[in-house]
Amino acid sequence: MGGILSMKTVKDLVQAGLVNDGAGLEAVAQKYAVGITPAVVALIDRDDPNDPMARQFVPSAAELVQMPDERVDPIGDLTHSPVEGIVHRYPDRVLLKAVHVCPVYCRFCFRREMVGPQGLGTLTPGQMDAAVDYIASHSEIWEVILTGGDPLVLSPRRLRDMMVRLAGIEHIKIVRFHTRVPVVEPERVDAAMIDALTASGKTTYLAVHANHPREFTPEARAAMARMHAGGLALISQSVLLKGVNDDVETLAALMQRFVENRVQPYYLHHPDLAPGTSHFRVSIADGQALVAGLRGRISGLCQPTYVLDIPGGHGKADIRTAAISGGDGCFTVRDWQGGEHAYPPK
Repeated sequence: MGGILSMKTVKDLVQAGLVNDGAGLEAVAQKYAVGITPAVVALIDRDDPNDPMARQFVPSAAELVQMPDERVDPIGDLTHSPVEGIVHRYPDRVLLKAVHVCPVYCRFCFRREMVGPQGLGTLTPGQMDAAVDYIASHSEIWEVILTGGDPLVLSPRRLRDMMVRLAGIEHIKIVRFHTRVPVVEPERVDAAMIDALTASGKTTYLAVHANHPREFTPEARAAMARMHAGGLALISQSVLLKGVNDDVETLAALMQRFVENRVQPYYLHHPDLAPGTSHFRVSIADGQALVAGLRGRISGLCQPTYVLDIPGGHGKADIRTAAISGGDGCFTVRDWQGGEHAYPPK
């Protein structure tokens, strides 16, 4: 990757040959953050107009097309945010959004209105104190999930500080990190980071986000191996994306790559109703057929749970099952409390 720098502007993309003409993309970049790391740049096939890596990370004018059903907060984080940085949607776990920046900016991101240099930023010391105080005062919370943004953009010192604070809360047993870093910036995964992610008396899980088997480069595999050797439990998260992984062969290979690298398949997300992302969405019926097609084709170790985040903050539903009914775009989804919701919302 010799000297390649992260791409953060349309000009960078043009100079790198990732787009032929930046005309029309400046408006996209002003609205949604752009960021592509050298590890990702090296994977993009500039000769393939439908390259699945470019599709995930290179901005497109299609992002300016907003559909009526799309929402700024598609999964309803703000509905369940008692203090800044905390989302308490389920009884035994909370999200802790310490930072709203990422090493890369996925073009399908469901928090695209909140992340990036002009997004919600990093929690101030006072906001972090209030967030930790909230966790400490709610004894029903068993798991803290650090997300954002990507928490692994933080320095080992800051990660260690957060883990020390969480280690002091007796009722917290599990700390989970959601991240793209092992795939898109694997060189960050060093001994200092791995040490910072562990704490006495806590089990640390790391959810690795990857959407295509090509993301498992030798460097990414080595980063995951270092994390596993350091005592971190690894699980997967992926998004089902049109033009990226919406065929059985690609999806099967993706799940196999996870398992080969000691990453347990966990969630396959149906794409959320984020603004400007309709060109990534597959139908629920097609998604169900793809997931069904994995059965028998690949090992049971490789089977993810296909989930939909119900718009409005009602939580996840397993849409392989009776939690969803209907067809032809008119679905009813049942949440974990038994409530029923129309999807898409009207």
